Amino acid sequence: MRFKYGKYTPNPVDDLDMDELMSKLSDLLLSSGFQDPYFSGDEDERSMQALYDAVLEALLSGGVLPDETLQQLLGDQADDGARERLEQLIRQIIERMQDSGFIAPAAPSKSLGERRAGPGGQGDPMDTNTRFEVTDKALDFLGYRALRDLLGSVGKSNFGRHDTRDLATGIEASGATKPYEFGDTLNLDASATVLNLVRRAKLARADGTLDLEYDDLVVAQGEYQSSCATVIMLDCSHSMILYGEDRFTPAKRVAMALAQLIRLQYPGDSLQLVLFHDSAEEVPIAELGRVKVGPYYTNTREGLRLARRMLERQRKDMRQIVMITDGKPSALTQPDGRIYRNAFGLDPLVVSETLREVANCRKAGIMINTFMLARDYDLVAFVRRVAEICRGKAYFTTPYTLGQYVLMDYLEKKTRTVH
Repeated sequence: MRFKYGKYTPNPVDDLDMDELMSKLSDLLLSSGFQDPYFSGDEDERSMQALYDAVLEALLSGGVLPDETLQQLLGDQADDGARERLEQLIRQIIERMQDSGFIAPAAPSKSLGERRAGPGGQGDPMDTNTRFEVTDKALDFLGYRALRDLLGSVGKSNFGRHDTRDLATGIEASGATKPYEFGDTLNLDASATVLNLVRRAKLARADGTLDLEYDDLVVAQGEYQSSCATVIMLDCSHSMILYGEDRFTPAKRVAMALAQLIRLQYPGDSLQLVLFHDSAEEVPIAELGRVKVGPYYTNTREGLRLARRMLERQRKDMRQIVMITDGKPSALTQPDGRIYRNAFGLDPLVVSETLREVANCRKAGIMINTFMLARDYDLVAFVRRVAEICRGKAYFTTPYTLGQYVLMDYLEKKTRTVH
């Protein structure tokens, strides 16, 4: 058998930094309808053509491929076939994303028209008109990256559980010992218990018999670690994408990072999500990366009411609402179910009913921390009033610093709450 040897040509895909690529594509993969708030935009934002353009931009911005490889493709050394090789490279990258489980071709939809039929009658996955879906694996990865970036930006990379200044008898012995009291976890300090027994028995009997009594028992203490139930209230009203700025995508990214933090570091905590707009609805955390804004008003009262009912079912040391918004309350659900809307100024009826619900949250022992993405004078006064009623906090921030405020508040607050 004869073999024909040729010069080895390395495949640039082998040098691809997939983590960096996914980070650069996060704006596309977490798109929130910023391009057209009155139109879902799925046909454009989630098309293979949009993904192709985003991958090309990521390659040109650098960091995804080694500089030498990029220079060969686009630099002075590039020949007439460079463009064709670049297109082939992008196709290979998209195929690798599919093989890695980060994206998947979307199921055909009649509203999207006819697609070119490929083998087996399925749509061609590389057709520029074909839509793709972001998988749970991709959303989980983007949440982890957001958490790492946010914590790294504040100079911290590793956090433990919610430590407090209290000591409690638990599984881990990290504190001083104490005499056993009824109700303590029986985490015995064996040496101290036997020592007490020997001392007492030597004084009580001369025959050497040992009878263990309650007064002999000594238990080891561990640091008391609090648990927390959190509901994120995320404003998905029209104002979150107005004025030439997308505030909703950074808010989603922060919520995903917080979910990752709780899952990895605080398994005893719980996190739930409420979207509030004309009304309010609970959304599974797993679907957070796929939610979008719409042409809605802001029914803050209904969001608080739903979040309060969800938290009242939780039995945790702390219960809190993290509300991320940029607009004033402009809608109200009336007793008959109709939605009252008024986007002009702070409507006295809407404000009064919203503050009444804030008071209900305080009576239920629920803290509300508001992260405001706007600085209107009247709105600032309203948010401060909310913080005053529920003894929470009001943060006036931007989409760029929102993550630091939310995560640091979550981490620091609980070391001061339970004493």
